[in-house]
Amino acid sequence: MSEFILELYSEEIPPNLQINARNDLQEKIKSSLIEENLKFGSLNVFSSPTRLTLLLKDFSDKIKIPAKEVRGPKVGVIEDIVNNFLKAHESSRKDLMEKQNDKGNFYFIKTKTKEVLTSEILKKIVVNSIASIKWKKSMRWADTDLLWARPLRSILAIYNGKILTFSYGHLKANDWTLIDKDLDVKTKKVKNFKDYQNFLLSNNIMLDHKDREKKIIKKFENIYKVKNFKSQYDIKLLKEVTNIVEDPQVLLIDFNKKYLELPKEIIISTLQNHQRYFPIFNRKDEITNFFLVVANKKDTNNIIKDGNKRVVEARLADAKFFWDKDKSKNLIKQIAKLKDVQFYESLGSIYDKTQRLRKLSGMLADELNLNKEKAEIAASISKSDLCSDLVNEYPDLQGLMGKYFALSQGFEEDVSNAVSDHYLPIGINSETPKKPISYTVSITDKIDTLVGFFLINEKPTSSKDPFALRRSAIGLLRTIIDNKLNLKLRNFISYNIKLFEEQGVKKINENSENEILNFLKERMKNILKDKNIKSDIIEASISSYFSDNYFDLYKKNTLMNKYINKEVGINAISSYKRAFNIVESAKENLSGRPDAVLFRKEEEKHLFEKLNEIRKSLTVNEQQKDYEKLLLNLSEIKVFTDKFFDNVIVNDDNNDIKNNRLELLKMFCNTFNNFINFSKLEGIS
Repeated sequence: MSEFILELYSEEIPPNLQINARNDLQEKIKSSLIEENLKFGSLNVFSSPTRLTLLLKDFSDKIKIPAKEVRGPKVGVIEDIVNNFLKAHESSRKDLMEKQNDKGNFYFIKTKTKEVLTSEILKKIVVNSIASIKWKKSMRWADTDLLWARPLRSILAIYNGKILTFSYGHLKANDWTLIDKDLDVKTKKVKNFKDYQNFLLSNNIMLDHKDREKKIIKKFENIYKVKNFKSQYDIKLLKEVTNIVEDPQVLLIDFNKKYLELPKEIIISTLQNHQRYFPIFNRKDEITNFFLVVANKKDTNNIIKDGNKRVVEARLADAKFFWDKDKSKNLIKQIAKLKDVQFYESLGSIYDKTQRLRKLSGMLADELNLNKEKAEIAASISKSDLCSDLVNEYPDLQGLMGKYFALSQGFEEDVSNAVSDHYLPIGINSETPKKPISYTVSITDKIDTLVGFFLINEKPTSSKDPFALRRSAIGLLRTIIDNKLNLKLRNFISYNIKLFEEQGVKKINENSENEILNFLKERMKNILKDKNIKSDIIEASISSYFSDNYFDLYKKNTLMNKYINKEVGINAISSYKRAFNIVESAKENLSGRPDAVLFRKEEEKHLFEKLNEIRKSLTVNEQQKDYEKLLLNLSEIKVFTDKFFDNVIVNDDNNDIKNNRLELLKMFCNTFNNFINFSKLEGIS
């Protein structure tokens, strides 16, 4: 049975780099094998902290390369070019053919069917694939030019029991692997994968990352079952830890119960984010004073267990000290300290930002008929915890600690919740704030960030977004949509710009207001795509959308997407298409304002009346608009258009009547386009 083993042995590679490299190598090797017509049974790539190993099985020793026609240089070029082309393809002058194509007259040859050794193809594939691995971070070492995440120490390459000879940088492929741990270096010559894997296992190394993960999960579940704990662990952390260890051993460790007085988020952050440990919860979803550690070897004398316990309790002791000290500090008094915390060099301090947020939140609360005082208080204290030692030690808990501080000092629950919730959403799939005061401060915070950076012309580029403005914009739009808020953002953006100017911020970008709205519109496209809205509907709605009410835009898209392939949508589109094609073919400059005096047919009058009825429903404010009813009306107008086209000749001999009928059809198109631009939909024109 044919077999090829490749091992890239290096110093320890961080988990995230290791996982990316593993995936890169597998995809590149696989695609290259397919490209070279090399059929194989299986391809697997394994990784551990120090090695990246590929196993290819069940392939033929030779590859048949079929004959094919190859285009060469243009007829008439110098002889040297023709000769080089022939030499490259192992052909002679008698093999040349001349063929004409749209670019001219060219030489062609037909190659012969031939067989090449798989080993020769593999050499090329392996070297190219290794070089193609994309490291987010890489390094050079010694006097070599080789780039790798960590120093690459050896390459093992065994093809059916023999070395596949090639070089990569300063390293030559060999037939031995090594183990370097516990101050002991072991080497072993390898003949096959079984031999290789047994050597690793005999030294307590599990090569397959999937097997390591399964082992960890099994040990977790056994502990949960025996101790009656809730089966719960962070998947992302599990993946990371799996790629840190070679011989996973799970340890159950406890800490002093007194630390359970701390907010659970502090304990979770200490264990999970700072130490890469797994917190444990009881069946009531309450955090316990137990945690799990995945060690890289057996803990025969409890040395690892005791050491980790000391580390955790020391960190929790520090956290408790900070917690006890910070929670008693008056949040209102802390606001002044934010003057010393910079927001951005050209945009002032965090204190300046909270002053803008207070005014902007008050304005938004008025717009939404919410408690203005609560919104302003929440905005004022929203950043106060940034001055605390606890948040300085646990930056991932900003906002959340502010919430706990606020609750402990007697602030109302909705105000306190806003301090933590205003940062939401923190990711693409993160939840948005749902409570009124929370989403008020969240919206204003994101508007302020966008306005600030656009104002000083620090806008995202196609490749860079250092201030995560795209994320802020999407978070802003998602919050508005999820809470079904009919908001016109231009007024808030304009007011926000004024607040910056009052604080002395220099306005570099004079067109910032319009650019922000266009930026939001582009981000809206991404949101709609994620909702599986058809691309032509998105284009039809956004290309002609000049409003700044993004929930309004969202409603139009979802409704159109719902009905476009149903009778409602089909009728509306077919009616529009007939009118649109006539209007487009007309040479007249049409306004869409027909004169009712010039109507000669009842069908003209009835269509005009129906259009006016629909247009009236479009003039009500956003809260009163019923887009589903409107779309149904656009569909039902087909009855009127059918009668119109059956009984009315548009191109009347009387030029005034003809033009008036064209104006009526233009009015028809304009009415439809007030909903979305129907001309952008598939099948129109």
